[in-house]
Amino acid sequence: MGALKDRLHADLTDSMRARDELTTATLRMVLTAIGNEEVAGKAARQLSDDEVLKVVVREAKKRREAAEAFTSGGRPDRAERELAEGRVLEAYLPVQLSDEELTALVADAVAQAGASGPQAMGAVMKLVNPKVAGRAEGGRVAAAVRAALG
Repeated sequence: MGALKDRLHADLTDSMRARDELTTATLRMVLTAIGNEEVAGKAARQLSDDEVLKVVVREAKKRREAAEAFTSGGRPDRAERELAEGRVLEAYLPVQLSDEELTALVADAVAQAGASGPQAMGAVMKLVNPKVAGRAEGGRVAAAVRAALG
């Protein structure tokens, strides 16, 4: 097992001992998603730490989106639960890039690609995404690239 998955399992055990229902439920949910990812496809495999991190990022994004949906649907109690689950998952995510750091990375990629105009967005995204690696949501990155090219 990777270090991140081991940490998730250890924290799950600790939260169960502490009778922390929110953390226990959230960690069970993310470990289930990791297990599903491991058995998806033609053959079962162990996920690397980077792949586990991608699953955690995806689950955190789902919590944010669900909270927005519950808020707009007039269910603040459910929205608060989703936000609380998102806060539990944030402990396992790398520190998010500030807007200034993201803008600097995008500017470097635009210069490196020699890009100009929106038609070069794919080439710039291809250069930026590995540098960002879970430290900024894809929508934020795409918006920064659009702004730099536009």
